[in-house]
Amino acid sequence: MYHDEIVFRRRCFTSSAPGVVVLSAPHNPRNPGPEPEIVRVRLPKKKYQEQFARAESMLGANHISVRCSDGITRLGRIKGKIKKRLWIREGDLLIIIPWSFQDDKCDISYRYTRHQVEWLQRNGHLNL
Repeated sequence: MYHDEIVFRRRCFTSSAPGVVVLSAPHNPRNPGPEPEIVRVRLPKKKYQEQFARAESMLGANHISVRCSDGITRLGRIKGKIKKRLWIREGDLLIIIPWSFQDDKCDISYRYTRHQVEWLQRNGHLNL
């Protein structure tokens, strides 16, 4: 097996986030190639009171106004773990964890990509 083949095989199978497996070709900005195929997507865990939410407006200082799947608009706080790694924009689909002591606030724990949102809609998991 040649060195180029080994490098290509390593780049083909990547995992972009915990619980998500994406099969894609190596990144080339001039030729994006085929759409990545979503095999598995992270779902909210009811055990930890996680739920879907949609980002409504950016408030600054790592705070976002989010519309949750239970119909309540909450003030979302981006956790420090994902603050620098993910860029969240208005309209993004998120997983949030409501605070137990203040119902109008929550922590944002995960952001879905466009392909993951399409997969969730196709498979009937999304109810927003």
